[in-house]
Amino acid sequence: MPQNYTLEFKKKIVRLHEEEGRTYKSITAEYGVSKVSISKWCSELRNGCQTSPETKAEYDNMKEMLKKKMRNSARKISS
Repeated sequence: MPQNYTLEFKKKIVRLHEEEGRTYKSITAEYGVSKVSISKWCSELRNGCQTSPETKAEYDNMKEMLKKKMRNSARKISS
């Protein structure tokens, strides 16, 4: 039976993946959302960037936060 998830929940899941770098597997284990759903929601957000400046800004912000997190992690490891 298909689940109906709120837009806010979908954004939270996408943010976990795109901004925090969480894997589909870890999100699936924690929230019970299928990998297919996560992938679809991420794709929808990327596609939304083509038509909505607001969505593009949100997505770009997520990606920038992930880059910063990765750089900070790399600095901690090399210290």
